[in-house]
Amino acid sequence: MRVLLTGSSGWLGRFLAPGLRAAGHEVVGLDVAAGADTNVIGSVVDRALIDRIFAECAIEAVIHSGGLHKPDIARYPTQYFVDVNITGTLNLLEAAVAAGHDRFIFTSTTSLMISDAIRRAEGDRAVWIDETMAPLEPRNIYGVTKLAAEHLCRLFHLQHGLAAMVLRTGRFFPEDDDTHAEPSGENLKANEFLNRRLTVEDAAAAHVAALDRAAGIGFGTFILSAATPFSAADVAALKADAAGVIGRYFPDAPALFASRGWVLPATIDRVYDSGHAERLLGFRCSTDFGTVLQAIRDGLPLPFTHDAGYVSPKERGPVG
Repeated sequence: MRVLLTGSSGWLGRFLAPGLRAAGHEVVGLDVAAGADTNVIGSVVDRALIDRIFAECAIEAVIHSGGLHKPDIARYPTQYFVDVNITGTLNLLEAAVAAGHDRFIFTSTTSLMISDAIRRAEGDRAVWIDETMAPLEPRNIYGVTKLAAEHLCRLFHLQHGLAAMVLRTGRFFPEDDDTHAEPSGENLKANEFLNRRLTVEDAAAAHVAALDRAAGIGFGTFILSAATPFSAADVAALKADAAGVIGRYFPDAPALFASRGWVLPATIDRVYDSGHAERLLGFRCSTDFGTVLQAIRDGLPLPFTHDAGYVSPKERGPVG
């Protein structure tokens, strides 16, 4: 298929474009910043540009991975989030329907599932998070606009029969966390594979799988995160003594972490359950916490990227 990929110069886009081509698709990349896989520089807010791309490039499917993200809250006004994340998504959905498409893949975020109460880690047990969790109460404009865009995808499926896959991705950014300083860098990322992280390579592969399965599913919302080793029965123990629970599942984890000067989390306040994606999309992340431990055992490079100096390409250009 000839696929329009938004956000083609971004961190996910630079892995998604090669993955799509490897699966036999042709990629037309759209981004506000230049990149190796970006054919058109422009914004999804520009409806005339979107219509021109669809007409001139004979687009057959859309993967909408571009947009403003949580760290952008400190950089851009609220209206930009509405324009880019909501209106931009609407522009693409309308163009897809007009072109007679049968599939649309939207990159969303698990962040929209995190309320202020969850963020504050209230309660005496970890929150087990799957696609049935309700009500959803996003805590910032990023989550609010992403949730609104999800509802647009659902609406266009109901009204127009457009097969729309909503992929709520966990963390896969390469830079340091903008809110947590301890533990830092690779240690924090390694810990997060227990409950809320996946590699960018797995995120890209999930989008390719969703594109393949979309027409047969119709509409679906999927959490994407490395498979957790935990079960819902662990939620109280994870909140009280996460390191102890981890040690039961991975007896050598404390020693392996200590060998790198790392620490295991003392408490875990949320766990993302990605089982729905495995059951319906047939997708399971290839990298998980066990993979990280095996790399340490074998003295191999860590199976994820950490780049403290990473800066989004869009920061060198306009927003969209």
